[in-house]
Amino acid sequence: MKWIGYSSLTFAAVVALGLIASSLAIAADGRDCLPPVHTPVANGVVIAPRVWNDCPFSNLSFFDGYPGQIWIRDSGENCGWANLHTWSFSEDGGLTPAVFENCSGYKFHASLVLKPFPGTIVGPAEAGLRISPWWSDSDGRFMVRAGAPFGNGEISCFGGRLPFFSFTVAYGLVYENDQAIYMETVYDPHSLTEGDPATITYNLTHKGSSYSSGPLPGFDQGRLSEDPPHGLWGEQFPSHAGGFFQAPCSGFAAFDWIATWWNLGYDDSPTPARLPTWGQLKTLYR
Repeated sequence: MKWIGYSSLTFAAVVALGLIASSLAIAADGRDCLPPVHTPVANGVVIAPRVWNDCPFSNLSFFDGYPGQIWIRDSGENCGWANLHTWSFSEDGGLTPAVFENCSGYKFHASLVLKPFPGTIVGPAEAGLRISPWWSDSDGRFMVRAGAPFGNGEISCFGGRLPFFSFTVAYGLVYENDQAIYMETVYDPHSLTEGDPATITYNLTHKGSSYSSGPLPGFDQGRLSEDPPHGLWGEQFPSHAGGFFQAPCSGFAAFDWIATWWNLGYDDSPTPARLPTWGQLKTLYR
């Protein structure tokens, strides 16, 4: 047996105190842009099934092939309102969701298809990307809604801390079921001040044309009573980023939907990427 001397215990205690102090510094710094600032480097995803579980006996299956493809399929009948399933970027190979700070700067994208299977009666299903706030992983959506006859095909961004934007209102775009669409979100924290708040940019490629919201400075101050620990003028801390799929169970009738994301990309930089052409997008979806 190897005995631990007093000097070893002292060294261990100093190291432990240093780690605790470092953790506290990182936790506190998650609210602002004072060093050290951490932006996750994603190397996997975590799928969280049944965040909402109004139809607990539905037939749910999913596949994690990040970064090549992720899909989630949910089907059932005679249920409640909706089931919600999410996936979040991870920086530990898919063990836990990555934690984003108020001052993290990053962008991510994916191509998406939302598809009903034969026998589906109710809708509309919804799917897309998300940057969720600390209080709810179901909020903060960049969404496409199922098209006719199940829904109105709305394409919009809303909820949580995200500034609202509607591609349907701004450009007249409407999603059609089983249609490939490219979505990108860019978060830039700027200075996290009233004069220079964080911005979000939503980019979209739809039927051969590219569209953008441009940088939206719509992050409000937030509640001073919530600072600490969550931060002001940005997405707040801690946040999660990834995607979501909402299966419609309402109407107590049959539903069977699948959401598929592929061509997933993540970059810990707030610089927007060049949007793909429609020809490039079609070659990726098979």
